[in-house]
Amino acid sequence: MTPSAADAQRTDHEGTHMELGLVGLGKMGGSMRDRLRRAGHTVVGYDHDPEASDAGSLPDLVRRLSAPRVVWVMVPAGPATRSTVTELAELLDEGDVVVDGGNSRYTDDIANAEVLSTRGVGYVDCGVSGGVWGLEVGYGLMAGGDAADVQRLMPVFDALRPDGPRDEGFVHAGGVGAGHYAKMVHNGIEYGLMQAYAEGYELLHASELVTDVPGAFKAWSRGTVVRSWLLELLVRALEDDPGLSELEGYADDSGEGRWTVQEAIDHAVPAPVITAALFARFASRQDDSPAMKAVAALRNQFGGHAVRAADEAGPASGAADPRP
Repeated sequence: MTPSAADAQRTDHEGTHMELGLVGLGKMGGSMRDRLRRAGHTVVGYDHDPEASDAGSLPDLVRRLSAPRVVWVMVPAGPATRSTVTELAELLDEGDVVVDGGNSRYTDDIANAEVLSTRGVGYVDCGVSGGVWGLEVGYGLMAGGDAADVQRLMPVFDALRPDGPRDEGFVHAGGVGAGHYAKMVHNGIEYGLMQAYAEGYELLHASELVTDVPGAFKAWSRGTVVRSWLLELLVRALEDDPGLSELEGYADDSGEGRWTVQEAIDHAVPAPVITAALFARFASRQDDSPAMKAVAALRNQFGGHAVRAADEAGPASGAADPRP
């Protein structure tokens, strides 16, 4: 897309200059600062790393901003975000707004909004997707909060989101907490998609018929119903390391998958794919799964199926049996 076309899609905020503070200048926060500055906005950043920081402290950041202030927080979810919001509640004034762009749980948003409301400070939660690619291609944004606060922040949202129609990269999902709730479900879906690609990779890799596994994935990149950005990233990874031999089969989870599964339970919504994907990550952390030991023992007991001793590297021992 040409710059002129991209600009034309932001005509309702063209020329609107915003000044904001940005707390947390890690991989995403630092790139967001750069993207906002490219769009002509003034960003005062604060980070514990003095080499990355514009301000010397959180109070210094607030002092550098003109009222009414906007402070965007990009720090780890949980205690770090809560303590930052609590400190900002003491530093900010009525009419200011705090945006939490981290991966906070929506219940934390409700508590944070209450803390800030006692000082007349607004609160917007914003789920942000895009990772390290967001600087160049933009970030998918899901906002929750009061409509007036969200509208005031639209020049910032428009600068951060991808080029194109606003509703294809941004949503005001609802009241406080709705943005992070939408991002939580987004990440739960991501778990399921990643697991499906991963299982397909393992099956192709196990087959003697398919001799070009990376090529098979790349061939799905156009025209197929499974094409996606995640597929493109997997193709990139396979081109760099066709057998993924440089990686350990260990996958962590950052919390959103667990929260999604818990919400599915609370609302009696069946979510077998997301749940299985989360449990698969747990299995990846076990050198020798106790559950699989139990399965092996049971199969041996009821069917006489072969079992392998813990220190046995060769073929499994035991009598062959045609029963399942």
